[in-house]
Amino acid sequence: MSRGDATNPLLALARRAATMAAPEHDVRRAMVDWFACVIAGAPHPPASTMAGALAGERGAGRAVCYVDGQQGGLRHAALLNAVAAHVVEFDDIHRDSGHHPGSVTIAAALAAAQQHGADLATLHRAITAGYEVACRIGMAVTPSHYRNWHTTGTVGTMGAATAVAVVLGCGAEKIAHAIALATTMTGGLQQAFRGEGMSKPLHPGHAAEAGALAAMSAAAGMTGALDVLHGPVGFAAATSDSTGRWTKPDGPALISAITFKNHGCCGHIFPALDGLVSLRAAHGFAPQDITAIHIGGYGPTKEVCDRPDARTEQECRFSIQYCVAALLVLGGVRLAAFAPDRLADPAIRAIMPRVTVSLDPALAQAYPSQRAANLSVSLRDGTVLSHHQPTRRGDPDLPLSEAELSAKFLELTVPVLGGTAAEARLRSLWHSGALPD
Repeated sequence: MSRGDATNPLLALARRAATMAAPEHDVRRAMVDWFACVIAGAPHPPASTMAGALAGERGAGRAVCYVDGQQGGLRHAALLNAVAAHVVEFDDIHRDSGHHPGSVTIAAALAAAQQHGADLATLHRAITAGYEVACRIGMAVTPSHYRNWHTTGTVGTMGAATAVAVVLGCGAEKIAHAIALATTMTGGLQQAFRGEGMSKPLHPGHAAEAGALAAMSAAAGMTGALDVLHGPVGFAAATSDSTGRWTKPDGPALISAITFKNHGCCGHIFPALDGLVSLRAAHGFAPQDITAIHIGGYGPTKEVCDRPDARTEQECRFSIQYCVAALLVLGGVRLAAFAPDRLADPAIRAIMPRVTVSLDPALAQAYPSQRAANLSVSLRDGTVLSHHQPTRRGDPDLPLSEAELSAKFLELTVPVLGGTAAEARLRSLWHSGALPD
């Protein structure tokens, strides 16, 4: 490889991706979570909308599109499955990079493995490598990158390229070129989910397809600019406030430090929801007892999720006011919280004006490695309850158990597949030695 000095982060990432072993159990956890999200999201727009629009573009192939159950080409399946994985906002997160790695990486890696007849061990290595590259690039540009860019749509492209390149049998040199080519095809703007519209799930879909294209091109001999990550007008300089904070890619695989969502909404809302659950368990108040709730949070808690008049399903998934009120009225923020009748529920709407949000400087300073919230709940009898929530349920330091992940899987998939089929799919994901079909 040219430009092969020790200071080139892209080459270091490619070498690590080429030699990584897969922590099998952690990869299986990620795949259980991914399939839950894909199956739940598949029947709904924009996944169903795009599947219809692109039906004539399917092409020949063995990659399974779980949105319509049909086989087709690698890029077609990667695109639609990644879209479906992001629809219900339950897909996994890497906390320190702010990236949803599963929706993109697994979609691309699995489609490539099915298309090329790879075995399960190769798929696991590909997923591990894709998570590693995307999350490490995300960490290098976070948090300034997230001011304008949707990290999943940007670094996800590099993760997908890495994963597909591993499936295609590429060594470090071609993986490096796959990453370089993918970097020029990144996209995904914050504005896309600050208001209405369906474009947010298209970000992981495009990332999966573009990453697959980059890997296929690199495998065939196409080359990219190997200084594209850290160069003076490269990815980090163009999308963040620096040329990147690159660290040596070593230590445990990052797929072993993934957050699995415990609520069906934006992850920046989670600390407030978890804190409210703790306060209610300790003090037993009811929704009608509350006069005010104030949440102090880190940057995106205020900038992205302070939406006091959210109306649409997408807006409500990103509204701390709506989600807090839904938790109090419904007992949880699950799929049912975003059903059409719930979006206009008078009981939820009555609580929303009582919820306010502010930026807490100390919590903002600790972000992104800590996602915390400070809550103050005022009751009608004059009592004021305070709570500091230091992390989120599902984060690596407060993880979901295998039983909880399995329960989440069944909650999301039984309404689509039925109980028998959902149980069979779950058993296979935990225990089978064969490639998923």
